[in-house]
Amino acid sequence: MVTYTLDASAVLRYLDGEAGSDRVAEIIKGHLAGRHQAVVSAIHWGEVAGITCKVHGPAAVDLALSRLLSFGMEIVSATAERCVRAALIKVRREISYADAFGVELASGSPDHILLTADFDLKVAAHEVKIEFLPKK
Repeated sequence: MVTYTLDASAVLRYLDGEAGSDRVAEIIKGHLAGRHQAVVSAIHWGEVAGITCKVHGPAAVDLALSRLLSFGMEIVSATAERCVRAALIKVRREISYADAFGVELASGSPDHILLTADFDLKVAAHEVKIEFLPKK
């Protein structure tokens, strides 16, 4: 079964109704229907909370996160092992530590696809399957 790893940029595009939000909605609907899985790294989950708070205020955080939780997506913990693997990806690919968590999580299987709007992740495209959302 295909597993989509949604990074913070993909989730935020969905929440804000920006370019690519329809594709994220399609993936969420497929997850709810059992056609594939959708997961989010705990690191990206935190990024979503922080950016939502900064842009829309503290009251919007609980609303956004509870809406996302209602979809039943797994929030994958940042274990010690994952942190080390992400750190090594960060160094090897010269990407942000948070971005490295998305790459690390999507590297679990050839059936995993990282969904992102972050074009800085092109450097990791030969390591994992990446689907890029359209530019704004």
